[in-house]
This record gives sequence, C-alpha cells and structure tokens, in this order.
Amino acid sequence: MLDQKKFYTDNSFFYEYSLKRRFKLFLIQDHWILIRKYLYYLRKCEYFKNNKHKILSIFYEWKKNKLGNKLGFYISPNTLGKNTTIWHHGSVIINGDSKIGDNCIFHGNNCIGNNGKDNKTPIIHDNVELGFGAIVIGGVEIADNVVIGAGAVVTKSCYKKGAVLVGVPAKEKK
Repeated sequence: MLDQKKFYTDNSFFYEYSLKRRFKLFLIQDHWILIRKYLYYLRKCEYFKNNKHKILSIFYEWKKNKLGNKLGFYISPNTLGKNTTIWHHGSVIINGDSKIGDNCIFHGNNCIGNNGKDNKTPIIHDNVELGFGAIVIGGVEIADNVVIGAGAVVTKSCYKKGAVLVGVPAKEKK
C-alpha cells in the first residue's frame, strides 16, 4: 500500500495557511503550489523506483522533470531527506550522488555537486539551511544545524554543529 503521509511531509508549513488562502494559491498557480507539486512528483518517483515499479517510476520522473524544467530544478531521486523545504523557484541543482539530510532548507539558486576534478559529491546532514545562491561543491561534509550564508561557496568540510559559513570560499563566522 502506498504510504500517502510520506508525500505530504515536504513544505509542511503550507498547511499552516487557511483553506481559503491555499485555494487562492492553487487558482493562481503560485510558486508554492508548483514547488509542492514538484516535491510530490519527486517523492512518488522515489517510492516507485525503490519498490521496482518501473513504469510508474518513469511516469513520475517524466512529470517531475517536466515541471522541474519550468521551475529551474534538477533533483535526482533518493538524494533529499524528509521535510525538505525549497522557498523559491529558480535553479536548484543537486547532483544525483549527493546526500541531503532531513529538514534542510534551500532558499533558491543553489548548486550541490562535484567540483569538476573528481566525482566526489557533498554529504549534507540534518537541519542545514542554504541561503540564496549558496554553492556546495566537491567531496565535502556539512554537519548538523549548519547555516550557509547567501552567496557562499563551500569547498571544505565543516564538522562543527551549528556553525555559520559565509564568504567565497566559505569560512566559519565567529
């Protein structure tokens, strides 16, 4: 049986809005609705891929990619943890080999991938927040509860929980 609860965990803040406001957002096809729909298709694709339902997996990957092209997202299945929040549409690229933990927040225009020299990809743990334009590249590891500032380029691992990384290249803010 399909576990429907799993598909409604992403962008759960959406349910804090009144029914009237959610309906209005639906009618005008606000970016909240489209981002939520993208994450829904991503989770459906993951579910069917993991349970070896090839045709349904391909169908939902097609729907995800079609909407992702409109929003500027490319996120491979089985890379994001639970309760991921994406605040804005526009260029969110996540390498298929990267691993993102639970409760992570993306503010848009983010890139997570390899550095072009090797195939090592980032591992981002739980509760990490990436500011607008933040980039994480290479075989780096980011600890829990880290905040990566807007425009920061992370090229080295951060093992300190709760750190704030800013700058190019990103360094821990004291």
